[in-house]
Amino acid sequence: MIDPVTLAVLKGRLEQIADEMDAVLFRSAFNPIIAEAHDASHGLYHADSGETLVQGKSGLPIFVGAMSFAVMAVIEKAGRDGDLVDGDVYIFNDPYDGGTHLSDFRLVRPLYRDGEVFCYLASVGHWHDVGGNVPGNYNPVATESFQEGMLIPPVKLFRGGELQQDVVDILQANSRLPGSLYGDLNGQINALELGIRRMNDLLDEYGDGLVSLALAELRNRAAKLMAANISDLPDGTYSAEDFLDNDGIRDEPLKIALDLTIKGDQMVLDFSRSSDACAGPVNIALSTAVASVYVATKHLFTEVPANAGVLEPIEVIIPDTSLLNVRAPKPVGGYTETILRIIDVLFCALADVAPERVNGCAYGTINALSLAGHRKNGSRWVMFSFFGGGHGGHPEGDGLNHGNAPISTATIPPAEILESAYPVMFTQWALRPDSGGAGRHRGGLGAIYEIELLEEQADVFLFGERGKYPPPGVVGGKPAALNRFTFQQDDGDHTPPMKSKMVGIKLRKGQRVHLETPGGGGYGHPLERQPEAVCRDVSLGFVSREQALSDYGVVVDETGIVDEAETEKCRKAARQ
Repeated sequence: MIDPVTLAVLKGRLEQIADEMDAVLFRSAFNPIIAEAHDASHGLYHADSGETLVQGKSGLPIFVGAMSFAVMAVIEKAGRDGDLVDGDVYIFNDPYDGGTHLSDFRLVRPLYRDGEVFCYLASVGHWHDVGGNVPGNYNPVATESFQEGMLIPPVKLFRGGELQQDVVDILQANSRLPGSLYGDLNGQINALELGIRRMNDLLDEYGDGLVSLALAELRNRAAKLMAANISDLPDGTYSAEDFLDNDGIRDEPLKIALDLTIKGDQMVLDFSRSSDACAGPVNIALSTAVASVYVATKHLFTEVPANAGVLEPIEVIIPDTSLLNVRAPKPVGGYTETILRIIDVLFCALADVAPERVNGCAYGTINALSLAGHRKNGSRWVMFSFFGGGHGGHPEGDGLNHGNAPISTATIPPAEILESAYPVMFTQWALRPDSGGAGRHRGGLGAIYEIELLEEQADVFLFGERGKYPPPGVVGGKPAALNRFTFQQDDGDHTPPMKSKMVGIKLRKGQRVHLETPGGGGYGHPLERQPEAVCRDVSLGFVSREQALSDYGVVVDETGIVDEAETEKCRKAARQ
């Protein structure tokens, strides 16, 4: 056994190592998606199973869940080849073998102690451009992964500490931005190098045996705590379903359905009723689906330590034919949209039996937007970014305005950074009134972004969601506003035929794109919201007087004061 104080100290030290690895990459990466938005992650993984031991707190949790599959892929390859040595580093982005999509490159390195692998350290980051049909790689009309970018299986970037320059040359040759790729790659290499040094220092100080015991105990405690949390919920099967707008190829909805069964201290998540694999790029691999379950579960049971023990009492069922379990070469570039829907259906399924744990659904799309072209000197530029929206109302209060997607702790790249790096100007960056779902606790507001092109021309694409199916509320809360995108052309404003996805948009200098993102779903019935809170929302511009009346039954006069008599009359009529 290990005493609680020592366990707490080692837990903190191990997490600090992963956090330092995050910081090294964030401070050295060349592209804003990593440097500013923190679309990356680091962790420590089991030497035999690849299971998550420790994750950094600043990166994307979805990566940490998927990376256990990636590390297992490296373990299996090294076992087949029989040539793993100290100083080896594997690199790959295969989305079907522990990956997510082709933009996310993984580096995996073994930590050797006394000639044996003690654990693996892993780094993953979203590279700016990795080839494919569109700059930035979120190709909304891809029908196979070859149209989304280069696919690299697990190969050795370092052999016994020696860099394989030919691998780097191949990677750079397949990117529109080879300099950005080179900088991000070296940032990840250095993050792993620091992690190796810090782990060796820790093991030298405390001993390999004690640290191994601590890691095993942390996993065991996470599993026991998760099982205990599940046992507190009533036995039964609870179902929910939601929809993706379309796959970018056929304008038909795709169902994400969950039947959640609780029996004692075990939970079964059955996604069998979800749609089959589709032609377009909203499919995901099994590893990605399981990783999204991990993230959703951590949202619901926040007190459980973040390691592989979280999933021990949980069984995930996904048929081989499902869009949640595809294999090559099915396109998976828009995986973010699908995993967000998995999180949403988990919240909705548990809303009636554990209302104290769930939130209204967040805005549900990263709105991957790319503007790309050539400068006057002929150099290539690619502005790829994602954008924020509202989070759902929750048991303790209103949802967060203009937050990032709940698959991550990433941030939204600031306008100043994007404007300094690319020939664009943000003519609007504001909260979107009336976008949050009504409820006892209102959903957070989405945002309005408007971007003007300053160069002569640019190609534009958008890969989004929630253009047809708004983020749901829970426990009686109302849904949020829909996603909305428009772009200027010589003959006026246009919207995508499929609402949330479009490629092939051409902009001329001075023309703009305009994006209005969803808010979050509401929590609790709107008529339970205090009139004073509704009045405050109106005074702040979050809610219009019209929505205050229609959704909340609150009458706010022109001077900004609640008409109590009329409000009581309206609410009484609404309750009948």
